[in-house]
Amino acid sequence: MQEPGNHNVYALLAAGFPADRASCCIDAGEGAWYSWDDVERASAMIANLLKRLKLPKGARIAVQVDKSPEAVLLYLATLRAGYAFLPLNTAYQATEIDYFVADAEPSVVVCSPANLRWVEPIARRHRVPHLFTLGDDRRGTLLEAASRESARFPTVRSRAEDLACIVYTSGTTGRSKGAMLSHGNIGSNALVLHRYWRWRDGDVLLHMLPIFHVHGLFVAIHGALLSGSRMIWRARFDAREAIRLLPQATVFMGVPTMYVRLLDEPGFDASACRNMRLFVSGSAPLLPDTFRQFEARTGQRILERYGMSETVMLTSNSYDGNRVPGTVGLPLPGVEVRVVDDAGRACGTGDIGAIQVRGPNVFSGYWRMPEKTREEFTADGFFRTGDMGKWDANGYLSIVGRSKDLIITGGYNVYPKEIESYLDEMDGVAESAVIGVPHRDFGEAVTAVVVRKPGAQLHEAAIIAALKGRIAAFKVPKRVHVVDELPRNTMGKVQKNVLRERYGA
Repeated sequence: MQEPGNHNVYALLAAGFPADRASCCIDAGEGAWYSWDDVERASAMIANLLKRLKLPKGARIAVQVDKSPEAVLLYLATLRAGYAFLPLNTAYQATEIDYFVADAEPSVVVCSPANLRWVEPIARRHRVPHLFTLGDDRRGTLLEAASRESARFPTVRSRAEDLACIVYTSGTTGRSKGAMLSHGNIGSNALVLHRYWRWRDGDVLLHMLPIFHVHGLFVAIHGALLSGSRMIWRARFDAREAIRLLPQATVFMGVPTMYVRLLDEPGFDASACRNMRLFVSGSAPLLPDTFRQFEARTGQRILERYGMSETVMLTSNSYDGNRVPGTVGLPLPGVEVRVVDDAGRACGTGDIGAIQVRGPNVFSGYWRMPEKTREEFTADGFFRTGDMGKWDANGYLSIVGRSKDLIITGGYNVYPKEIESYLDEMDGVAESAVIGVPHRDFGEAVTAVVVRKPGAQLHEAAIIAALKGRIAAFKVPKRVHVVDELPRNTMGKVQKNVLRERYGA
């Protein structure tokens, strides 16, 4: 039972652990098996280590490591100890990590052993007090240090408003913003999803998502822990491995790309899904055609939902009722969603407008960006999501686009301005425009259009090669088109809608 008055997310999750603590919590395959007792003891040892470092109140723990059960234990330990967890995409390169460390000023940085060579100078330059390594093979200096600590730790009492996580997200300025999520934000959403998606005794989650964003870290893991459900754990998605494991599972969460890849496998059929009760899709739009193909092949209707780093989950298609392809469903209990026109008036059914949200799950603001925070909230406390949407006659929400110039590829956010800044620095490039175009696997494919300087010779392959190693792989354009000029309106603004039409066919 959760301690009364303690809003610490770990205390909430631990209250859902099963009575049989010797049973399996995480099955990572190849003999890597973790009981609920293991989770309790190991997270206590890491929490004791963090406390022994005498970190300041509200200290940030920045983590860029490969997916592993130990990475989850570090996350839980950070919550238990009352510090703020800062997950970082494993694809980020040195330039990107340098920015995050400079901005967040973490007291602790944890990286993979393979990246220590270039992370260490960054940590030293920004005077990070403590640097540890954590591998996906149960090795690293973090576990070595924690092994000497006590396996008992009284979970810190946290208020609902206390900071639990900072999740960096893209923004309209091109500068990544740190969304501050409190224990109350995360905990309230976990409880709502637990009830709404009918998590139950005996559920088994097949976890193949990354754990550096809200989908894999919060939505999936919290649901399993809160219900005392076993997780079948794999470091990455593999369609054939998923088909092999699905008969052992009841719940699967993925991005649209995963469902497309499953459908590409001839062996994927209703038999593989015979014990499944719930497939969830998010992080990018699910094509209605994928929904229909999946249902025809398996008899299962994928449940699509809508959320973002600043809010965790906002809407969901119905669990018991209708699941409508092309929509993200109904507002979750306790969450207010409105669609408004430019004047702030509520839009009628079928009319497109800006999506604004309010609720206990909505973040408090952006890390050290008070002006940006004020801009993103209305006078009556609604968060401006930057997404455009419309209601259907049954109150289901559809996302029709984004007012913010954001590309979502394979579930990852890419802000064009960042890529454009690298392109514009290249010899022979006069200017550039980066857009997202429809892609069967990734939802959107990052596509660059570059203008050559007079007399310059630019080649697609060379441009792509130059970007690799400088930025994360998911940000690298899949295509580069070389042109003489970019289309512009009368005000001189590049017409990216024209480019999307031209190159998105």
